[in-house]
Amino acid sequence: MASTTVAVRADEGVGQTFGRAAQLHGARVAVVDGERQVTYAELERRALGLSGGLSGLGLGRGDVVGVLSMNSLEHLECWLGIPAGGMVLNDLNTRLAARELEFILTDSEASALMVDDTFLDVGRQLAEACPSLRHLIHTGGADGTLAYEQLAGSDPAASVGREHDLAGIFYTGGTTGLPKGVMLTHGNLLANARHMLITVGYRPDDCYVHAGPMFHLADGAANYAISWLGARHVIIPAFEPGLLARTIAEQRVTVTTMVPTMINLLVHHPAATEQDLSSLRKICYGGSPMPPEVQRAAFAAIDCEWLQLYGMTEAAPLVTACQTDARRVLADEEPDATHVRSAGVPVVGVRAEVRRPDGSRAEAGEPGEIWVRGPNVMAGYWRRPAETAAALDEEGWYRSGDAAYADEDGYLYVVDRVKDMIISGGENVYCTDVENAIYEHPAVVEATVFGVPDERWGERVHAVVVHLPDVQVDEAALIAHCRERIAGYKLPRSVELRVEPLPKSGAGKILKRELREPHWAGHDSRVS
Repeated sequence: MASTTVAVRADEGVGQTFGRAAQLHGARVAVVDGERQVTYAELERRALGLSGGLSGLGLGRGDVVGVLSMNSLEHLECWLGIPAGGMVLNDLNTRLAARELEFILTDSEASALMVDDTFLDVGRQLAEACPSLRHLIHTGGADGTLAYEQLAGSDPAASVGREHDLAGIFYTGGTTGLPKGVMLTHGNLLANARHMLITVGYRPDDCYVHAGPMFHLADGAANYAISWLGARHVIIPAFEPGLLARTIAEQRVTVTTMVPTMINLLVHHPAATEQDLSSLRKICYGGSPMPPEVQRAAFAAIDCEWLQLYGMTEAAPLVTACQTDARRVLADEEPDATHVRSAGVPVVGVRAEVRRPDGSRAEAGEPGEIWVRGPNVMAGYWRRPAETAAALDEEGWYRSGDAAYADEDGYLYVVDRVKDMIISGGENVYCTDVENAIYEHPAVVEATVFGVPDERWGERVHAVVVHLPDVQVDEAALIAHCRERIAGYKLPRSVELRVEPLPKSGAGKILKRELREPHWAGHDSRVS
């Protein structure tokens, strides 16, 4: 029988988060996953048991362990136990194709892969295709795999991860080229957890629901902060608005994080009014711009605090936050005088500046690129020295690739990706300006804008719009609608209308690249 005595040391890396909770709140419920519940004492034993089990397989400090799973207790334990044992977490995007996953696992030289029932078949394919994979671990212990529960029941290992040790490799898709592995250390992840504790104001009595995919740092950012306080994790397998609303009501959830697309789907679902969501005290949102119309609808539907967060994988991920007063935002008087469209100000412990192309700091109102510096900024890209050098300067500033400007109060306004900006006839068009105008049309459910090739203008503004199925809308009407709201050079020159949802990443972001690619097929270069 496995020992229940766990060695905890004060100078640990991420292990100190759940270690502290186990010491102070061992009998408290740590995780609710469907019908399953575990206390913090049990969570620590299982997470460090996983570390011990992996060590028993011959894995050691620096070895990479892949995870391909829906949200679950086991998935959370991987976030805790793998880096605590000195190994490196490689949490995989569940939306990727097997070929893409094969590249990532091969590039990271992963030694083991954990899968659940949903991805068992894919896991078997990857085990055959990836030469570095020596162990396939399955939550159910299917034939030909190692049983996860057997590993989690091993003798608990001491937590050995340290501040400068690599804790995780998180692959970013980007708009072109192969995925890059963002290297985050224990120090990076702990710094972000501290930033989250200060900025969000998590409390020990909070109940956090993992609504977004756990592989994504938009949700994963809460793993260590919530555990550090001994607050309660509630896990649903994946986002589904009805299930989320029921879970909030049944578990009396107090806080969560979502991307705008998820929020839009939730507030327009019947369950948003059928279920009691009054326990929510704060909703964090980010990951992509929140169109003002979606924001107003959300604030009207759910009466709680709303906190806009901005960040990126390379910053583990939190950079700025905007504490928004819903009443002030919803006021019709002088809407431009509010910070409704702002990404906020740098969080405590992080510096963020808008810089010109030469690296000098931009003036208030002058567009440029956001540069970020802090203890949360990545160590670099996995085995990509040239790209690391291009992204990080000698002082540790990270060039984000996001175009923005700052106002006189220091609030940042993210307008687009620098590389995704449309240049049409010599004019810069920020896609979010056009998307915000489109979203104000009452028939629009989803919209995205990007550049497509044009013989005259080089690029033209193209929109893909999902509209309500029972409402008639045409291209001319949408363009006329936009003409009342934005400059003529920003107007969509072509509009593709749909009723089916737009393709999205595992984090809920619209996959603009997939929609844009057919328009550029056969072209040697892509201007946008």
